This record gives sequence, C-alpha cells and structure tokens, in this order.
Amino acid sequence: MMLHNPVRCCAHAAAALLAFLVVTAGGLTAAQADPCDDLAKQLAGQISDLKVGATRGGVIYLEHPAVKQAWLGCSGRNVTNEISATTTTKKPSKEFLDFVSAAAALIFTIPKPDALAGAQRCVGRIGIIRGYNITTRYRKLDIRCGRPKDETEITISREKES
Repeated sequence: MMLHNPVRCCAHAAAALLAFLVVTAGGLTAAQADPCDDLAKQLAGQISDLKVGATRGGVIYLEHPAVKQAWLGCSGRNVTNEISATTTTKKPSKEFLDFVSAAAALIFTIPKPDALAGAQRCVGRIGIIRGYNITTRYRKLDIRCGRPKDETEITISREKES
C-alpha cells in the first residue's frame, strides 16, 4: 500500500485554488463594463446621428449635427450623471432642444416631453430681467442654462439621493 505525500497534496490543492482565483477574477473584470460607456452606447443607439467620441477623466464627448459641443459626465460624489450641450446661436433650434431632451430622457429615465419642457423653461428665462445664467429644478433635475457671448449652453444633472 502506497501512502500519499502530504506536501505534494497541499501543493496541488494550492495550485488548483490559485488557478480558480485567477480564472474567477479574470472573468469578473472582463464581464464588468463601465456603466458610463454603456450609457453612451445606449444614447448612440437611440439618438440618430449621435457619435460617441473620446473619454477623458470621467467625461465622454459626444458629436451631433445640432450641437457645437456635447458631453456626458459620469457619476461623481454628489451627481448621478450629467449631460451638457452647447449651440452656436443665442436662440436654440428645435433640433438642439430635441437632442438635449432625448439625451436627458434616456439618461435620467424620465418622459421626453418632461425633459423638453424643463429645457425650454430654462432657456426661456434667459434674458435681461433674470440674467444670463439660470439655474432651475424641474422633475428632480437640476437644469442650468447660460448664454455666454453668442452661444447657449444647457447642463442637466440629478443630485444623488441621501
């Protein structure tokens, strides 16, 4: 009768455990994608003519014919997500507001007419009486509109709930 060597048996068990951990950890990192990248791909799939650009420091730049510049900000300490867009005109076009409302509706899972109403309400308040930097809340969204020089910019975000 042959007895097993306990050192050899423990070495095989340790090697098997190490191989299992490497396979498991490798599978987890490959399976977990960045939720912000997934959201950008979803936006590109739902909004026509939208192209996803470069990612820099938690910000994904977006390209669309109706906007001069647009970006999607990922979750931070106090904000879930953020969408910002700039147009080259003082009075934003219907296509610009449609892009902003469609993106906000997808990002924050609200109806598109509500997002459009909030954006129009904010842009409509820009002027001599109320000023050129407007901050408003609509349907738990923080909407900031501004008019620097001959442009209009809209940023929509939602604070994290405590």
